[in-house]
Amino acid sequence: MKIAAIEAIPYAIPYTKPLRFASGEVHTAEHVLVRVHTDEGLTGVADAPPRPFTYGETQVSVTGVIERIFAPQLAGMDVLARERIHARLHRTVGNPAAKAAIDMALWDIAGQSLGVPVSRLLGGWSDRMRVAHMLGFDAPERMAAEAERMRDTYGITTFKVKVGQRPVRLDIEVCRALRDALGGEAELYVDGNRGWTASESAAALRELDAIGITLAEELCPADDVLGRRWLVRNSPVPFVADESATTPAEVTRSLLDGAATAISIKTARTGFTHSQRVLFQCEGMGAEVVMGNQIDGQLGTVCTAVFGAAHASSARRPGELSNFLDMSDDLLTEPLAITDGVLAVPDLPGLGVAIDPEKLHRYRQDH
Repeated sequence: MKIAAIEAIPYAIPYTKPLRFASGEVHTAEHVLVRVHTDEGLTGVADAPPRPFTYGETQVSVTGVIERIFAPQLAGMDVLARERIHARLHRTVGNPAAKAAIDMALWDIAGQSLGVPVSRLLGGWSDRMRVAHMLGFDAPERMAAEAERMRDTYGITTFKVKVGQRPVRLDIEVCRALRDALGGEAELYVDGNRGWTASESAAALRELDAIGITLAEELCPADDVLGRRWLVRNSPVPFVADESATTPAEVTRSLLDGAATAISIKTARTGFTHSQRVLFQCEGMGAEVVMGNQIDGQLGTVCTAVFGAAHASSARRPGELSNFLDMSDDLLTEPLAITDGVLAVPDLPGLGVAIDPEKLHRYRQDH
């Protein structure tokens, strides 16, 4: 089965409220739907969510690199020749979301052709994942109210709290408000998006540890090599590398250099193929993993859940799977449902999802 064509369709769906964090904020999901067509009539889909403030990709750059470089390079290749396909993609530097979407669409095709869910092809550990919800910058009382709503409506009891503001006390107040509102049974962990210095991070961790946080992610830049190493060595909780460890090589360096003790895996930037490589590296080095969120819509969320549920080590912690709830609409024909804090993986061949053509027509940007 050969690759016949690859589509890159830009679309935009507004969020119900902006999501704010230390490295930027988003008001609209300006993503790219990627569809890989085969000569046997199967089509694989995946989502490419550009993050210009983190990886430098934009909706225009993702669409352009797929249409002008990747699609011509991959046309006629065997769908299952994954290593040769990635060798061609690797010729072009960067563009992680574009490459990841092509990879996941190809896995979708493989699952469809075999009549098997992709999660089973990847490992088949479970058919569901527990859910963590990500909370962006807001007033303490509003963040606490959102967390209570997520708990009461969807059964979610794990929350990733965006921090990295100055002064540090603003985020300390937020975490205290969340602990007071949710009680001791809720899990809280924090993500600074490189917003603090090492010394500010250390001061914050002393107070956050008393509040009972379980993880700290990217509190200060990894480029501050000595400060980051000193901070991680003295952190009372596991320190997660996210945007500083986006490739298998960066993951190895982060763990060996002492710049992190845990890794966030995002299928939106490493697809399924390279996410497995990162996961197996972490397992071999004894590092914990978190299934992260790239402010995904429902299609991206399915991909994260499919991968996370497939492996014991990635299913151990709740995955960041709920931020599609902040979108005003979506493209899938069958909406995802979170019940009792759990998201089930579709039990259908491939990714098990379908795109609603009317909604795609409504939101696409290339008319």
